[in-house]
Amino acid sequence: MKRCALLLALSAAVPLAFSQPALTTVSERSGFQATGRYDEVQRLCRAFQQAYPKAVRCFEFGRTPEGRPMLALAVSRTGALTAAQARKQNVPVLLVQGGIHAGEIDGKDAGFLALREALENKAAPGALDKQVLLFVPVFNVDGHERFGPNNRPNQRGPVEMGWRTTAQNYNLNRDYVKADAPEMQAMLALVNQWDPLAYIDLHVTDGAKFQPDVSIQVEPVHGGDAALMQSGVALRDAVMADLRAAGSDPKHFYISFDKTDDPTSGFVDSMAPPRFSTGYFPLRNRFAMLVETHSWKDYPTRVRITRNTIVSLLSQVAAHGAVWSKQAREADQRALALGGQPVPLSYKATDKVRLIQFAGYEYTRTPSDVSGALWTRYDESKPQMWTVPLRDEVVPDLQVAAPAGGYIVPAAWAEQIGAKLKQHGITYKVLDKELGKVAVEAFRADTMKFNAQSFEGHQSVTVTGAWKAEQRDVGKGALFVPSAQPKVRLVVAMLEPLSADSLHTWGVFNTAYERKEYMEEYVAEQVAREQLAADPALAAAFKRKLETDPAFAANPEARLDFFARRHASWDERYQLYPVLRSAVVR
Repeated sequence: MKRCALLLALSAAVPLAFSQPALTTVSERSGFQATGRYDEVQRLCRAFQQAYPKAVRCFEFGRTPEGRPMLALAVSRTGALTAAQARKQNVPVLLVQGGIHAGEIDGKDAGFLALREALENKAAPGALDKQVLLFVPVFNVDGHERFGPNNRPNQRGPVEMGWRTTAQNYNLNRDYVKADAPEMQAMLALVNQWDPLAYIDLHVTDGAKFQPDVSIQVEPVHGGDAALMQSGVALRDAVMADLRAAGSDPKHFYISFDKTDDPTSGFVDSMAPPRFSTGYFPLRNRFAMLVETHSWKDYPTRVRITRNTIVSLLSQVAAHGAVWSKQAREADQRALALGGQPVPLSYKATDKVRLIQFAGYEYTRTPSDVSGALWTRYDESKPQMWTVPLRDEVVPDLQVAAPAGGYIVPAAWAEQIGAKLKQHGITYKVLDKELGKVAVEAFRADTMKFNAQSFEGHQSVTVTGAWKAEQRDVGKGALFVPSAQPKVRLVVAMLEPLSADSLHTWGVFNTAYERKEYMEEYVAEQVAREQLAADPALAAAFKRKLETDPAFAANPEARLDFFARRHASWDERYQLYPVLRSAVVR
C-alpha cells in the first residue's frame, strides 16, 4: 500500500518533471524513488548527443520482438565514436549494460547519472580522454515496458519497474552462448563490432536480509587466460577498494547462502558457465564484471552504489586500459596454440573452508504452519555479526584437450551451426571438396538423459561417452572450425558434448539420439536365431546376460534389441554426435 501511495504521488508530480534540466532522469528528479519508461531512454540518448555532439553518439543496434529500438551511447573525448575509429586509435572500450533483468533497473538510472557527471568532469575527471564508454541503458527493452509496482516483491524500490524476461519469455542472462533471443543476437553483434575490453553487467541480487550492499565478481579470476586472471584480480580489488572508500561493504562472491535461507550454511564462490556474461567473456579473452546490489537496500542507496561502481570502472580503465588491452591481445595470440592442450569445461569450489565475519541481522528460524518448512525472519533493527563458512577456492573440474586441428561439422548441420558460430564471431571455413574417409575422433553416447521439462525453450540432454578414433566420411560443404583462433575456448565450450552450455547440451543435436529405424518383432525373432546358430560366442554372451541381468531377462524388447544391434541393418549413426574432431588443419 505504501508503494502504491508513493506511486500516485510521484505520478502527480511527473508533469512538473519535464521542466527540469534535459539530462536528468525521472529517477533523479524523484529523489530516486521512481524510474522512467523507455521513452525517457530514447529522449536522453538524443539529448546527450545534442548536448555533447563531439563526445556522444546515440545509435540503435537492434530491434526487439515488439519493435522497440535497442539503443546505445558511445561516449568519448578521443573522437572515437564508432567501432572503426576505436580500433584505428587503439582506444579501450568499456561496455556498461543495464537492465538485462529489467526489474533490476539500477544500472539505467545510475549509468545516466555517472555519464553526465563524467562529461562534466565532476566524476572520473579526464577518464573519457582515454577510453570509449559504450553504455546500453536497457538490454531487455520489452521486459522494461512490462511495467508495474509488484514485479519485484523482494526488492525495495523503485515504485514501479519492468520484468525479468523478454516478451518471448527468454531470460537473457542464460542466453550468451545459445543466443536464441533477437536481443542477444543484437548484443553479440554489437560486441563483435566494438570488441570491448570489459563488459559490465548491472544487476540487483535476490536473497536474504543482511548488511553488505553489493557484490563485485570479475572474470577472468578463476579461469581463462592465466595472465589475464592476474589483471582480473587487480580490476576487482581496485573497484572494491573504491567502493569501500565510498562507504560500501562489497563482497567478491555472490551473496547467496549455500543452503537457501540458512545463514549458517555460509557462501560458496563459483565460476559461472558461459550462459552468463561472467562465464562467457573470459572465453573471448576479455574481462567481465557482475555487479549485484542488494535488493533490500532502498533504491537511492542502490543507484548511488551502482553509480560509484561505474565511476570507479571509468577511472580504472583510464589508468590501466592500455596495459590491459595489450594483455588481452597477447592472450588472443596465446590462444592460437591451445590445440592439444587441456581446456576446462567446468569449475568447482574445493572443500577448503575459511570462516569469515559477515554483517547480518538477528534472525529466527521456526517451523511454518503454512509451508511446513522452517521460516526465517530477520530483525533489521538488530545488527549482528555472523561467523560463517566461505569456500572461495575455485579450480577446474571437467577438462578436455582442445583438438589439435579443429572441429568438423558435417554439411547437413553446416547452415544451422555456421549461423551460431557467426553470431559469436568465430572463424570457420566451408570445405569446397569431398575429403572421403579421413581419420578423426568421433563421440558416441553410452548413456543419455533428456531433461523432462523445457528450459529456455530447449529440451536439454546430458550424455556419457568418450571420443574415439574412427574413419568417417567428410563431404563437401562441411565446416572446419580451427582450434588456432583467439576464441578457441569459446569454440570448445560450444562444441564439446560434455560442456554444460554446448549446443549439444542445449539440445540442438537431439535428433542424433532418436532411433528412427526398427525391425519388426517377428523378423527380429528370426534374426536372433540365425545369429545364435552362426556364432557360439554370441550365444554364450546372450546366455550370460540372461543369467546375470534380471531386468534384461524380463524385457522382451531389450532381448531382441541385443541382436538387432548386431545386424547389418543397425543404424551406425544412432547415438553418434555429428560433430567430429580433427588432429590436422583442414
